[in-house]
Amino acid sequence: MTRILGYIAASLDGMIATADDSLDWLFEYDGMDLGEHDYRTFIKRIRTVVMGRGTYDFIARDPSPWAYGDQRTFVVTSALIDNPKGPLEIRSDIDTLIAELRALNDGDVWMLGGGQLQMAFLERGALDEIEIYVIPEMLGGGRPLFPPTGFRASPELIGVQALDRGCVRLHYRFSQPA
Repeated sequence: MTRILGYIAASLDGMIATADDSLDWLFEYDGMDLGEHDYRTFIKRIRTVVMGRGTYDFIARDPSPWAYGDQRTFVVTSALIDNPKGPLEIRSDIDTLIAELRALNDGDVWMLGGGQLQMAFLERGALDEIEIYVIPEMLGGGRPLFPPTGFRASPELIGVQALDRGCVRLHYRFSQPA
């Protein structure tokens, strides 16, 4: 069965972006040695990428070429995307998308980007594991890793590891609802 995974960085105070959606604080850590947990190693095992519209728009504004040409890509949005930056499919119904993803058997799925879509998957019992890279920066506000929705869970800690430049990797597994 396909695993649906999170792989995300957050500041020490739990933010994934500043209030103005900047990631400059995170880009200061480019080149950090993550060893076997490096993004380039992670993305090789990913067959499908899922992102929300805000994440897609952020990526589309960047002048870099589309980075997900080797992966099937879904953007969760109710609006059409004119002139998409790369090959992608649009889905508006999260429950239908989850069923579609669970039917895949050709590699893992990565929930790319913000906590809002990841929270929607968590609330439906559809996020299997998450790797959170805690960066030693305090942003004092911004976009939280997970928006407060009232959702509660007690994930199983799979591993924790101190990495380069004070970064800590937390790896959790979420149990599926009965």
